[in-house]
Amino acid sequence: MSRLGGPALRLTVLVGESDRWHHRPLYSEIVHRARVAGLAGASVFRGIEGFGASSLVHTTRLLSLSEDLPVAVVIVDEEERVRAFLPQLDGMVAEGLVLLDGCEVVTYAGRGPARDPGRGSGRGETAGPGETAQ
Repeated sequence: MSRLGGPALRLTVLVGESDRWHHRPLYSEIVHRARVAGLAGASVFRGIEGFGASSLVHTTRLLSLSEDLPVAVVIVDEEERVRAFLPQLDGMVAEGLVLLDGCEVVTYAGRGPARDPGRGSGRGETAGPGETAQ
């Protein structure tokens, strides 16, 4: 399992739920790319109401506007790793907001080593039975 603690950088990408990247939800593509890049983790949060640069309010209270609710993708990792990931977002986020802010990781714990043979982040994972540590 990766170790992450102390100073870190939080990347927050705010987009619309209906935003797409090559017929796939944009938020899903960002999470997939973050995993491939070996980042510590990514979470997607669906908003119940919000507006952006267009000033159009999207809300669950109006059926016609509930199909494009705000979505936040949050990624936290070491500053160098997050900054190295930023070019992945170029061209993908045509409408939305990309934020960076410093934070402090107090606890980062998982359920156990991920079972994805042949792929490791190179940050100290432990090997399971029959596996080689990377």
